[in-house]
Amino acid sequence: MLPFETTNIFEQLPRFVFKMPRVVPDQESKFQSDELFRRLCRESEVRYTGFRDRPLEERQMRFQNACREGHTEVAFIATGTNLQLVFSPCANGYSEGCDFNKEQGKVHIKSCFIMNGVCVRWRGWLDLERLDGVGCLEYDEERAQIEDTLLREQIERYNQRLRDFEEKQRVFRAQHERHVEAEVEARKKQSELSPDRAGSASN
Repeated sequence: MLPFETTNIFEQLPRFVFKMPRVVPDQESKFQSDELFRRLCRESEVRYTGFRDRPLEERQMRFQNACREGHTEVAFIATGTNLQLVFSPCANGYSEGCDFNKEQGKVHIKSCFIMNGVCVRWRGWLDLERLDGVGCLEYDEERAQIEDTLLREQIERYNQRLRDFEEKQRVFRAQHERHVEAEVEARKKQSELSPDRAGSASN
């Protein structure tokens, strides 16, 4: 335990800021074993959830405009899971994440994101008139490998900072102990000299 009376000790210690990891250590295992992922990885009914208080025609227009801008809101009907999907904007009816040309009257969407610490890909389609369709979640192995590498690097940086912190604490304690020993030695010498001075004064 560090001495309480030392006033400037905390100025000598580094501040720790540990960012919450974006992903869990074993993403694939969690994707395969987690009950929610197991339900969402099966193709099931989905529905556009934006502007539910507006007329159908307006919602259809807003849905298509949002898709062309590269975002939309959908929900899995069976689980009630709502998702904000973000993907590449499509100016001419097609992009890597949004395709109006693949099937008439439908838009096909792919969106990659991190959910509950796991890299996943939403894949599905929605009817442009009914604003419902079919979708599912897939494990995004490529992105998961990238995030795993970033996670390991983050943990290593944190561990290195922790080792540096512990080393500084060790050095500080050693310096403090030497300082205390020097003070004790000085007081001991002073106490040894005091009786001689007292005897000289009495004579």
